Amino acid sequence: MKYEYKTKGTCSRKITVELEGKTIKSVEFEGGCAGNTAGIAKLVAGMDMDYVIERFAGNTCGPRPTSCPDQLAKALQEAYAAQQAG
Repeated sequence: MKYEYKTKGTCSRKITVELEGKTIKSVEFEGGCAGNTAGIAKLVAGMDMDYVIERFAGNTCGPRPTSCPDQLAKALQEAYAAQQAG
């Protein structure tokens, strides 16, 4: 299932995640630092979402209270909840 998450407080504007159960099939960032977000997307493909959330949640970017990895953790949580509801 694909899920679109509108980011808050980061340079990226949107994250599209595709889950299969708790396994991350794919991640795509819209905006943000292209090299970093592409690297994150490749890194997490095939991983268990709980593992990724545990490591990415709470990370900040400079003076911002969030970051693209932190927003990805939030996107994964929302996507999984939507998957369970639907």
